[in-house]
Amino acid sequence: MFGVVVVGIGIAGRVRIRDLLAPLPSSAAEKMSVKGFVSRRTLGEEQGVKQISLEEAVEREDIQVAMVCTENTSHEDHIRRFLEAGKHVSVEYPMTINYKAAAELHDLAQQKGLILHEEHIELFTPDFKQLKKDVAGKTLEEGFLHFTGGPLKADFGFPAFSGISRLTWLVDLFGELSVSSATMVEDKEKNYMKMTAQLQTQEQKSITWVEERGPNLPRAKSINFRFDSCSMTELPSAPREPVGLFMQDMVLFGQKLSGQLPPDQLQAEQKRVLHCLQLADTIQRLSQARA
Repeated sequence: MFGVVVVGIGIAGRVRIRDLLAPLPSSAAEKMSVKGFVSRRTLGEEQGVKQISLEEAVEREDIQVAMVCTENTSHEDHIRRFLEAGKHVSVEYPMTINYKAAAELHDLAQQKGLILHEEHIELFTPDFKQLKKDVAGKTLEEGFLHFTGGPLKADFGFPAFSGISRLTWLVDLFGELSVSSATMVEDKEKNYMKMTAQLQTQEQKSITWVEERGPNLPRAKSINFRFDSCSMTELPSAPREPVGLFMQDMVLFGQKLSGQLPPDQLQAEQKRVLHCLQLADTIQRLSQARA
């Protein structure tokens, strides 16, 4: 069994505790047991689990795993502290808000023989799974992905990082990408921003990724993928699955902890994670250079 501490009690942290208390039967998630949670607020208990200090979480020998569910800007410090203490880490995306730090943390995890897992529940959604099936075997000619949502909080990081789940979608669908240009339009008085990144596939096909945030903007994704044989302008509908997204991710993390996944799968995932973070870093640099 792996003793787990949950760091950060927002929506994700509460779901993590819930799933740790009632893991999917006969899955690798059953190998984890929650020992406490850490929060800046004084809460005492959450779902019957006791609050402990960060210092205690780092020092306790019966805690081998940390699940980091804090604001994006604090991920790096928490990951580093737990890795240096010899503990495995699962962190909500984005792992960090700059590529260099993520690469350093992956190197540190490897040096210590620890698992560093970045959660990507967007790859487990039924609509994405169906989209991936629909895209398989088709040759992309041009793509467009537009996300809208409410204003970003300051501790979410640059939109290319806070919205890295959309970038992960594109890389998982179409392979490694490069950035040809990126711009950022921002009106701080109106709390509005729009990031536009021009991406290219390895076959030199263009994909436009837009993150648009502002008051009263609905949380929505729209696509327009043009292939050699057809076009897709709507996300496919798919039935809800019995196992929740966070539980599916916890099972994957548990499989990593238990050594159930082949090395090539682990390497491919690490390569994708770092590739997406590097793309986000390039988008931020190009956007700010043109601001």
